Formats: sequence, C-alpha cells, structure tokens
Amino acid sequence: MAITAGGSLNSVPAATQQTLTSNYLDLASTANQGWAQQYLPDLMEKEAEVFGPRTISGFLSQVGAEESMSADQVVWSEQGRLHLSYKGTVAAGGGSSSGGLGASSVITITHDIDESSGFTAANHGIRTNDTIIVSNATDGVVKCLVTAVATSGGTIDVLPYTANNLQTDSTAKGTTILVYGSEYGKGSKYMAGGTATTENESRGANEPDFKSFTNKPIIIKDYYEVSGSDTARIGWVEITGEEGQSGYLWYLKAEADTRARFTDYLEMAMLEGELSSTSLIDGSTLIKGTSAADQVGTEGLFAAVTSRGNLTSGVTGVNAATDLAEFDAILAEFDNQGAIEENMMFVNRATSLAMDDMLASMNSYGAGGTSYGVFNNSEDMALNLGFSGFRRGSYDFYKSDMRYLNDKATRGGINAASTANAIRGVMVPAGTSTVYDQALGKNLKRPFLHVRYRASQTDDRRMKTWTTGSVGATTTALDAMQIHFLSERCLVTQGANNFMLMK
Repeated sequence: MAITAGGSLNSVPAATQQTLTSNYLDLASTANQGWAQQYLPDLMEKEAEVFGPRTISGFLSQVGAEESMSADQVVWSEQGRLHLSYKGTVAAGGGSSSGGLGASSVITITHDIDESSGFTAANHGIRTNDTIIVSNATDGVVKCLVTAVATSGGTIDVLPYTANNLQTDSTAKGTTILVYGSEYGKGSKYMAGGTATTENESRGANEPDFKSFTNKPIIIKDYYEVSGSDTARIGWVEITGEEGQSGYLWYLKAEADTRARFTDYLEMAMLEGELSSTSLIDGSTLIKGTSAADQVGTEGLFAAVTSRGNLTSGVTGVNAATDLAEFDAILAEFDNQGAIEENMMFVNRATSLAMDDMLASMNSYGAGGTSYGVFNNSEDMALNLGFSGFRRGSYDFYKSDMRYLNDKATRGGINAASTANAIRGVMVPAGTSTVYDQALGKNLKRPFLHVRYRASQTDDRRMKTWTTGSVGATTTALDAMQIHFLSERCLVTQGANNFMLMK
C-alpha cells in the first residue's frame, strides 16, 4: 500500500507500537533529516579492531617461569670459570735469577679473562711450577714455566721452554696467560712462592670462584572506576577482547582494557626495569635509603644483559654476506661464553627480514637444514607458536617477531625516536641453569629467565584483584565501583653471559 506521511512530524502518534500511515516518519524527507541525524544515529555494534591484538604480553611466558618468594630481595650465585686465564703485561728480563738459567721475565697480571670490574690481581690462582701459555702480538704463543710468584702485586716470574726470554709487551691487557698444567723435579717439594729455591709441603689451594647477584621486587598497582549511575546505563557494544571474551558489554569492556593494560605493565616492567642505589628519586611514596633494601627500581632484562651479558650491532640488513659474517661473530662470542646450543631470538621486523634474507641466500637452509629440536622436533608446533628454526654451526636458533619492539605505542615508537639507542632484539637461551640458592641452601635447576613474585600463606601478590565501593561491593560510601590490580615481582636473569642484546 502507498504510505502518505502526515502533515507534520508525528502528527498522529499511536498509543501502541503499530505501523500506521498516520505515525510514519519519513527519514528521507528534507524536513525530517535533521531530526533523524540528531536523534537516530546509525550505531555499528561491532567494535573495530583497528590496531589488531593490542597486548604485548607473552614473551616471558614463552621463555621463563614464575616462582614465589618471601623476602625483600632475591640472591643467587653463579659459578665462575673453571680454568685459570688472565690478561696482563710483560717485562723482559726483569725477574730474579733462576737456577743459572738467566733472568726470567716478569708478567704483571691486571685482569681476569673476562676483564671483570671486581677482579683483584693479587688474588690470581697461578702458583710456582705451573706451566702456562703466554700469547701476545710480540711473542706470538710461548709455553713457559712459572719460577716465582710475588706475594702481592699480581706479578709472576716465568722462563720460556722454547726461547731465551720473552719480549717486552707493555700494551694494557695485551698479553693473555693460560695455566695448562705443572712440572716438578724428582723428589722436589712445592715452592713457597716468593723465590724458586724455598720449598714447602704445600703451595696453597685455589678456592672456586663465584659471583653473587641480587634483585628486588617492585610493587605495580592500578585500578578501574565506574560510577554507580553509569553502571545502570543501557548502552551495549559487541566486543572481542584480548583474553578471548566476546559478547555485549559496556563498563566491563573498559575494565577489561584496564586489566589487559596492567598485564602488559607486568611484562614491560620486567623488560625495562632499572635498579639504582644512586637515584635522586625522593618522593612521598618512594624514598631511597642507604641500604640495599632501599634501592630504587628493579633490574629488568635489558638492563641485566647490558651490564652482564653481550651486545651486538650486527645483522642490520646491509647485505646477506655481511649479515652472515656478523652472525658468525655472534656465534664466536657464544663460544667464548660457553653458551648452550639452543637459543630463542625475539626481534623487530627489520631484523627479522634481514635474517630471512640472510638465510634465503644459503642454499643449505632448505627443509633438510631446518631444526625444531626444542619443540620435540615438531615443525607444526614451532610454526603454531610463531617460531622458525634454523641451525648454524652447532647452534639451533628459533626466531620470532616481538610485537613489543614493533608497535609504535610501545618500544617501536621509542626506537624510532632514538635509532642510535634502539633495541632490535634479544637472544635468550632455551633451557635451565644450575645455581646455588642461598635461601634454600642447595643447588637448584632454574630457567635462565624467571619471575619471582611475593607470596605468603595469607597473601599471594602474583596478581591480586579486589573490588571496593558501594557498587558490586559494599566496602565504602563511594557511589562507584573500583576494581584494583596489584602485583609485586622482579625478574631473575641468570647466566646473563649467555644472552645477546641486539642494538
């Protein structure tokens, strides 16, 4: 039937919801378009996901674990190197006379092989009658016998096996010294140290070397609030959340965003945290004291690898051959550190593409050269987790893009603002390390990377959530609902020398 609109807007309103010619509103007419645009907006119920999955959490869950702690600090010890190897300088012919063989050379030990800042030269482990290898640019490689060890100062007298004497090498840290054994005469005793003629029943024992590290948890808090009136508002939007929830929500949608953002903060704080005992932070809630327990901040992954691990500026996409050579330099450094064979790489987009181009240039990296060992050798499992695996030398690598390094709203934007200090990726060993736990008093196997959170029998602070207010809970007179989030945690980066930060 033909519909004739009324002479004016809703000229004959109907008492019930009936479709009559007298109460028809012609939205196409010029007279009614203004009313329609003002009062009848076209609401598209489906919320557009214009930024894709917005959360960046998941890195730590893939490479680490979580454990509870009860103290204000976590303390762990890491084994030192087994073999005695040092760096120093050489003074030719400056030693004492040694059994008619002429004046020996003097080697001054200045650093351990890792050039650790806490090394004391006088505490080196070289003893009289040790056999050592001396290597520098002047002499090349020479085998020597230690004829005397100074009681202080870190100097030793040596005589070469295959040369009259060593040449002077005053280059700082230019000479490398390695103990490879010892040699004694028949019926001889140990040499006491200062000279080659004083014999003793003992020459002293070397104590095992270890390093102790600490970190402290930080408290992370946030909350979401909605007023009591707004909780009664009827305004539904169909959503799909990052945690898999879907349906029609209103104020719970905003709470879900707050929760997802807080979850990201938990991971971002573990990656970016800085620990400082000299910070000038001094506020009403953060007051720095003088003891270790009063330090500000916590040591995150990037800070730990920067101070105790390895850094590389290689694999930048210049060309495949250059990138491969730079990648091989990374392997050489892993060899120096005794790194484990399986490693996970989390990189930004540019570095990921550079590695893809590098591997594509190598014909040997076909189906027969790909390894998925850490995933029970299942290609499907590795690909489902977003990893691609390959082997170079004796090392297996599993590469995955890291959204945190790409997203403009996270590290991607920070990297773009300061390209000279950009973090392009991180290599993390896959596996466990054996460390001495001082709280338990025994050796334990721990993932190289794991989170410690505060917990007790009455309070678990891994991820606390509680509701206050007069809506949803009756705890205060506040005419609102407040949903609180709290966590107290820190990251333990064990064996940072096995990690590589790509900058």
